Amino acid sequence: MRYFSLAIAAAGLLANLAFATPASPQNGAEYSTLPNSQPAQSVGKKIEVIEFFMYHCPACNMLEPELLDWVKKQGDNIVFRRMHIPHTGPNDPEAHLFLTLEAMKNEDALHGKVLATWHVEHRRLMNDADNLDWAVKNGIDKAKFLEYYNSFSVKTRLQNLSRIAASYQVDSTPTLVVDGRFLTNPAMVDASNQGIPHPALNKATLQVVEALVVKARAGKGG
Repeated sequence: MRYFSLAIAAAGLLANLAFATPASPQNGAEYSTLPNSQPAQSVGKKIEVIEFFMYHCPACNMLEPELLDWVKKQGDNIVFRRMHIPHTGPNDPEAHLFLTLEAMKNEDALHGKVLATWHVEHRRLMNDADNLDWAVKNGIDKAKFLEYYNSFSVKTRLQNLSRIAASYQVDSTPTLVVDGRFLTNPAMVDASNQGIPHPALNKATLQVVEALVVKARAGKGG
């Protein structure tokens, strides 16, 4: 009887996966539910969406144009923010630059320029000197940049990034987390929908994210 029950459960799981689509994503297929939900910075009925990314990540750069369009279309439906994975450890220079620009309220305006530096100009920002040189060349006051770059608050956040990423169970980029509960990324969507042409994968991933926003709002009674 136990083996029969397990067979029924397995068949049910396979059936769910068979009908999983980006427009109607299934838990364990296009997305996963975090075992420990994280506090979400939602405002009213807005649902938080976090992109975990890295500046040097080619897939993050490819997702960026469609992600920006999607965020713009969402309007007041979501609160969107980014979090940089510290690829090289607690002193990761890419994450350090991101946190500095964020603290200076320049991250939104300059995010695309940092990506272009890596992926269009093919210029790597590998250390503090590279970051400072980049900042000055992009019109940021040197003294102000260094003030934020070396500040206690930015350095403390930099040291905590690895712990935060681990709490969300993020192990690849780009990864998107909705409402501190639901996690998805292009790799998950691709594995569950292998007929999707690669150029359409980013759009399909954002379809999943949008469905998760709806799911999260329904769970809040909205």
